[in-house]
This record gives sequence, C-alpha cells and structure tokens, in this order.
Amino acid sequence: MTLLSILPIKPEYLLIIGGSLIIIISFVFNFISKKTNIPSVLMLMVLGVAIQYLVPDIKDNPLIQKSLIIVGKVGLILIVLEAALDLKLSKDKIGLIIRSFLVALLALGFSSVLIAFCIQGFLGADFYKSLVYAVPLSIMSSAIIIPSVTTLAEEKKEFMIYESTFSDILGIIFFQFLTAPNEFETTQDVIVGVSTNIGITILVAVVFSYIAVWIFNKLTSHVKLFLVISILTLMYGIGSVYHLSSLIIILFFGIILNNVELFFRGPLKKLMDKDKLKPVFHEFHIITLESAFFLRTFFFVMFGITISLISLVDLQVAIQSIVFVAILYVVRFLTLKVILWNKEIVPQLWIAPRGLITVLLFYTIPNGFENGVYDPLRDLTIGNFDSGVLLYTILITSLVMTLALIKAKGKKISDVIIKDLNFNFIEDGMEEEMEDEIREYHESELGINQEEENSIEDINSSEPEDIIGDIENEQEPQ
Repeated sequence: MTLLSILPIKPEYLLIIGGSLIIIISFVFNFISKKTNIPSVLMLMVLGVAIQYLVPDIKDNPLIQKSLIIVGKVGLILIVLEAALDLKLSKDKIGLIIRSFLVALLALGFSSVLIAFCIQGFLGADFYKSLVYAVPLSIMSSAIIIPSVTTLAEEKKEFMIYESTFSDILGIIFFQFLTAPNEFETTQDVIVGVSTNIGITILVAVVFSYIAVWIFNKLTSHVKLFLVISILTLMYGIGSVYHLSSLIIILFFGIILNNVELFFRGPLKKLMDKDKLKPVFHEFHIITLESAFFLRTFFFVMFGITISLISLVDLQVAIQSIVFVAILYVVRFLTLKVILWNKEIVPQLWIAPRGLITVLLFYTIPNGFENGVYDPLRDLTIGNFDSGVLLYTILITSLVMTLALIKAKGKKISDVIIKDLNFNFIEDGMEEEMEDEIREYHESELGINQEEENSIEDINSSEPEDIIGDIENEQEPQ
C-alpha cells in the first residue's frame, strides 16, 4: 500500500496538487542548480523516479509516453526560441557562428557513424537501424546546456548556445532523413533530396520570419504573446508534416526578432518601430523563458516516471553506455582541436550532455505500425536495445558537465556541496534574480547606459553620511 492510496483525495484535485508541487520543487531545483552546477534536469528525473513509488500504476499509463512526446516537442520549440532570443548578430561573430556550426556538424556525423558500428557489433543489428539509434545519442541537449552555461565567459557561452542549437537542428534533419519514407537509390539522389529539403526550409523560414516579426510589431492587443507562440508551433507542426526541418523556422524567427536593426534595413526600416518593439520583446522573452521552464520540468519528470532502474544494474548496458560516451568525448576532443585551432577548448570539451532531444527522438523511432497495419520495411526498431543506455548516457554526460563547470569556476566539489549549499541559497538566489531583473528593466525600458548604471550602483552601495556624528564632533571642546 502506498502513501497516496490511503489519502481520500479525488483524482482531479490530486492532479492539481501534484502538478503545482512539481513546479514549486522544480523552482527550488533551479536555485540548487545555480549554486552547485548540478543540472536541474537530473533532479527532476530523480523526482520522476520517486513518483513511480508513490503512484506505482502511473508508469504503465499509455498517456505518459504520448504526453512525453508532445510536451517534449513543444518544449524543444520554446527552448530553441529562448536561445535564439539571446543571440545578437554582428560581423565579429561570423567566425564564431561558422566554427560552432562545423563542430556541431562534424561531431554529429562522426559520432553517429562510430556509435552505429558499435551497436552493430554489440547487438548484431544491421548498420542502417544502428545508425537510426546512434543519431539521438550523438545530439547535444540544448535544453540542458543553455540554462547551464550562463556563468561562462561571453564568447564560450555564445559558442555553446550556437553549437547546441545547431546540434539539435542538424540532428533532427539527419534523423528525419533516416526515418522518413524515401525512394533514394543513389548518392546523388540523397544529396539532391537533402539539399532541396534544407533549401525549401530556409526559404520558408526567412519569408515567414519577416512577416511574423512585422505582424508582431503591429499587433496592439494585450493578449498577443501566446498568439505568436501558437503561430510558431503551428508552423513547426505543418513543417514537420511535410518533412521540413521546422526548428530552422523557429531559430530564424527568434534571431530576426532579436536583431531587427540588422534585418530591417533600407526600405524595410520603415516597417519597424523599435521603440514600440523593445518593451514588448522584453515581455515576450520572459513568457518564452517561463513557458520553456514549465514544459522542461514536466518532460523530465515524466521521463523519470518511465525509467526502469533495473537496467542500471545490468553490466552489459553499463559497458555499452561507457563505450558510447567515450566515443562522444574522443570525437568531440578531436573536432574542437581541429576547428578551434590554438584556442582553449576547456570547459567546452566536457559540456556535451544528452537529454530532451535524445529521449524525444528515441521514442519516435518507427516501429512499422501505421494506421493499425504493420509494414516490416518501416520497422526500424532493434528489439534487444535496452533503453537503459539512454539513462546511463544522460547521467554520465550531465555529471561530467557538472564537474567541468564547477572546476571552471575555480571551486572544489567539496566546497560546492558542503559550504555553498546552505539554507540561505534560495534567498540569495532570489536577491540575485531581482537585481538582474531590475538591471535588465533599466537597460531595456529606460535606456540607461553603462555610465548611468554604474553611478546608480555607486549611490546604492555608498554608505550614508554620519551627519549627527559630524555635528557632535564639532560641538566637542577643543
């Protein structure tokens, strides 16, 4: 008998209470993550495992897996949009963008092929199916990376945001190409098909983004922010139906919205009112951030609910996972060394967690059933592939990233766990967030420049004059 089975609570109220508690706990996990660099998604997965024991029947509920896919896809849209809204383009960043793209492309390609060979060797599956399983394991998780690299130097932070976003997009393009029905017979057909798909997607993304940003600037309704998000998810859904790389559409919209002065130039400049757009953009950014947090929370909790802990004690699964992770880091090391020639590659080398996109793609591998009819040619599943490999890979890569970020701060792990994590961390974190929000408000809404901001900080930090003390000193007899 579980604790919840003896509580006389109606299911609808239990769902409301449980959902609210999960959000509150996730909020606390975020502060712990900032203090310790332990990814909050790991704590959310542990929370999901704990829910398994509180509600044993929930794991077998088919709605969990279906909801996991839907929440994951919408969450991925908002996470990429959140990243794009943080990216400012300029001429001096062209090299950084190209380097991050090349690292993402080469690491994805080489890791996928090498892991596919290993899966083929371990499980005896054919190479094509092995490659389908290898691609999700080779994609970095922007859902974990983007909120985790805020403390890095600006150039390293932007590199990781670009690389993880490109990794998501390129990985999804590669996965969709492998799993979508096609009639390619030659290498030339493959090159033409993929190039056409990407070309059409970019064309649609550019045209749609310009129109959407212009409409966004013209809307006067007070309830327009979620309307824009709904249009973006609609475009993602339509693009996915036609096998387009829909994340490119989301990325282009966010980048153009955040860089209107760069994209709306010449005659197009008259179409935009930057003074009107600035406060609305700030509100839209907050809404996107909050929504991504909400969906990311429930995705990883639901993934934790579906986890089978038995696989963690399977030696074969552990060995396979360690081999796959070793390949990921060796390929990443060589790629970073070649592309970032004579540049420091630490801690970027160790920031390569797997997460949302890995799980999401794994659960969408075609099993051959379509409209209740089984087609063996469309069955790309490997029966003896243990999903525990996903759990091991996510845990190992996330823990490695945690240690790397702690070391990048110049701290010891013992100091972080024992000294930094105290009962005041929530209060301290809230104060820091309030200060950041006030600073951001002054910069975006009031247009305060750096000198004015520094003067405000000097006034706030200076101690008040001791006027009474001065008068008393003057009255003392000489």
